[in-house]
Amino acid sequence: MRKNITLLFFFLLSACQPMSLETETPTLPTIEFPANAQSEVIQIPLDIGYGVDGGWYELYFTDPMHPEADSLRGGPDRRLASAIDDARLSIDLAVYSFSLWSIRDALLDALHRGVQVRIVMESSNRDRDVPQELIDAGITILGDRREGLMHNKFVIIDRSELWIGSMNFTIGGGYKDNNNLLRIRSQKLIENYQKEFDEMFVDDHFGPDTVSDTPNPVTFVNGTMIETYFSPDDGVADVIIDLISDADESIYFMAYSFTSDDISEAIQNRARDGVSVAGVMDHSQVASNREFGEYEILLQAGIDVREDDIDGLMHHKVFIIDEQIVVTGSYNFSRSAEERNDENILVIYNTDIAQEFIKEFARVQAQAVCPQSFRTVSNGDF
Repeated sequence: MRKNITLLFFFLLSACQPMSLETETPTLPTIEFPANAQSEVIQIPLDIGYGVDGGWYELYFTDPMHPEADSLRGGPDRRLASAIDDARLSIDLAVYSFSLWSIRDALLDALHRGVQVRIVMESSNRDRDVPQELIDAGITILGDRREGLMHNKFVIIDRSELWIGSMNFTIGGGYKDNNNLLRIRSQKLIENYQKEFDEMFVDDHFGPDTVSDTPNPVTFVNGTMIETYFSPDDGVADVIIDLISDADESIYFMAYSFTSDDISEAIQNRARDGVSVAGVMDHSQVASNREFGEYEILLQAGIDVREDDIDGLMHHKVFIIDEQIVVTGSYNFSRSAEERNDENILVIYNTDIAQEFIKEFARVQAQAVCPQSFRTVSNGDF
């Protein structure tokens, strides 16, 4: 049936200017933390990508636009492979997909040194070449064997360090897509992720079969408050909505898949109240989710949201609230992530880390496509 519909999207041209990193950070409400001094943040050299060292954490970003990215060498995976090379006791790895030979070789070397290596992954990706090479070498890889996805991306090494983020351990994830990878040294956080890993690998519980029993849902590391949430048992969407609803100054987001009406509505509400909002979304997901995605809804609300313009994926799943709170992990802003998939996020209350994610947001936004300042679709068939 033909529908006579006119959609009018209007944007101020100024909303599409590149984000400035020179502006002063707004005055924000004080969050009380213990008095531990923050470590100095220093840059970590990478051949491809970007990294910083904050003492108790290291933070890495991929760079698919780097001139040498096609070499498939020298990205953040090199740092993870080096950490695996240093493992002496155990490596527990949960990942959606796996094709990076740097991680493969490091795991095989660890196995030959006598390190215990255990892997859980999405069953539909278990039959690919690299996982099968690991299986043939004697490493146990447990698939989830269910309709929902085992979509986590985390590694626990020697029960003393945790690697998490949005990056699958694939060629695309490390070199063609925009991703983040975070290394944290915190025994309490490791207890959280070890519990989640054991529920999958030892108890064979995935998705809705799991229960909310995180040992340390809120913990402090060097004075930084960090909250840990797993999906689908912890109600992650409500956590994100509460953070958005409490935003006073700004909300920046990078979203691979964004189909959650509730999260979108929370963003629109804060924008109507004068909070500065800007986002970048993956072009392929926007194109394939016109009916159920939030991109055009946010555009119609007058929000500065753009599609990325790289050949790979804009694969981050990040919110930055008031330039001091970061949400990051494997969780896409979708119903599947909320109700069916195995996912995780960290909520990190740290202005240094937030500033690094703001830099990444500015870089990704600068590579994105700005919507037309005025676009009308009339008398279309929908």
